[in-house]
Amino acid sequence: MPDASLPSAVPLARWPGLGAWNLYFLGKFLLLAVGLLDFHALPNLLFAACLMVPLPGTWLRVGRQLLALPSGVALLYYDTWLPPFQRLLAQPGVLDFSWEYVLELLNRFIDWNLVGGLLLLLVAYLYLRHWLRLTSLSLAGLLWLAVVGLPSLTIGAPQSGVAEAAGGAVAPVKADSATLDAWLEQFFASEGQRVTRFPAARADEPPFDVLVLNICSLAWADLDAVGLRDNPLLARMDVIFERFDTATSYSGPAVRRVLRASCGQPSHAALYQPAPEQCLLFQNLAQLGFERQTLLNHNGHFDDLLDDITSQRMPLPALLSGSFPRALVGFDGSPIASDLDVLRGWWRQRQQSPASHVSLFYNSISLHDGNRVVTADGGTRSADYRGRAGRLLDDLAQFLDDLQRSGRRVVVLIVPEHGAALHGDRMQLSGMREIPTSAITHVPVGVKFVGMDLPSGGEARRVDTPSSYLALSELLARLYEQQGLGQAPDLDTLLENLPAAEPVAETAGAQVLDFRGTSYMRLQGQREWQPLPKENN
Repeated sequence: MPDASLPSAVPLARWPGLGAWNLYFLGKFLLLAVGLLDFHALPNLLFAACLMVPLPGTWLRVGRQLLALPSGVALLYYDTWLPPFQRLLAQPGVLDFSWEYVLELLNRFIDWNLVGGLLLLLVAYLYLRHWLRLTSLSLAGLLWLAVVGLPSLTIGAPQSGVAEAAGGAVAPVKADSATLDAWLEQFFASEGQRVTRFPAARADEPPFDVLVLNICSLAWADLDAVGLRDNPLLARMDVIFERFDTATSYSGPAVRRVLRASCGQPSHAALYQPAPEQCLLFQNLAQLGFERQTLLNHNGHFDDLLDDITSQRMPLPALLSGSFPRALVGFDGSPIASDLDVLRGWWRQRQQSPASHVSLFYNSISLHDGNRVVTADGGTRSADYRGRAGRLLDDLAQFLDDLQRSGRRVVVLIVPEHGAALHGDRMQLSGMREIPTSAITHVPVGVKFVGMDLPSGGEARRVDTPSSYLALSELLARLYEQQGLGQAPDLDTLLENLPAAEPVAETAGAQVLDFRGTSYMRLQGQREWQPLPKENN
């Protein structure tokens, strides 16, 4: 009688090793060791298990490898500090990048030291795979990371902070996600109650103008990186805000925030809801008799920035940037005019106007990442940040000279949108600003009183209190009241107890806050907060 026993189970019992996938996991261990991964042990263990489960038939095994390739790429991306991939797809402006800028970004992505390390790892793998069972090494590493982890590199564990008890003692406070959520909710509730109270308009108010110069991509960290922290322009300021926080790292939200400066800090989502009229800085100035004007050194089309401006009750630009020669070409190929050309063109027009009070919002993108200098033959070449920053600072200094020679009374506020992120970190490439860390949101804000009888030659008054836009609105309200009394600006009164600000920053894809001396972040789609790596604090 034929043997009716079941077929041998030997093919199913043979558990294959990871094979070439060992190189994938060993490479991840290398990236983790140098701090470039936010490693998730459990998904990696599951991925390894799926690769090792024995399958009958060649076609099933081939199919598994075909599925494993995109899955491995997705898992590697998930393990990086990069924002969720859907955030990139949600940015339609990315498709408008010039090919020169795309190549520049790709070049930044390549770390040649890391490439060298990975090549050495490949050579070691090809040599040792004949002598060692590397699958055992990979699995041991995955299990160790899952159970023990790397304390020196693990940044997702809850930290402890401190809080002052009623009696003055310091009590520990566990900064878990529930605590941070409650704190953030209370922060926005408190900010919603803060508003600048402007004085009533006076018919006999001495005439003066307010100029808000909103500069893209200029942070303290950027000035430090190129050796321009101590520059002649800032040396001429009457007031410098040392710890001003922009609360965002993108231009659109930054524009909306400065134009809504007369109220406390709203959430990112609230920026895209209609603003209460008392929050609109230039609307408040209009009620005091200031004629609102807008000016750009670009067309405002990228990411609908012009719509961000006009949606806050601001007029269309008084002059078209296309009326001036190109000084730069933007990362999207659009023309950018010289700051000095545009500001001087506007100032000539302003001097011919009969308006006694004018408030100007000027936006410049001369320092935006990826801009290129226009050459004499009409072509373009790459432009380093230091050269462009030096040119911008010189342009603004010359414009201040023009204002002073005119004899008119003007208060100039230089308010950067955010930084350029010149130095990348383990979470973001150079120039990437999805996560609004303090290196990007901590910017130099300066105030200059031109023709207002302020004693010249003295040191700038430095405001060391953490500040944001509400402090600028309050300063302008106090200045208007002082001018109505026929006084020169009294800096002691102007700067006394200006509204302070908690360092909370947001984009559509990330939130960052400081809680009891530790910086935390949460990416879009995540429920849990995690401390930022120390280099980003």
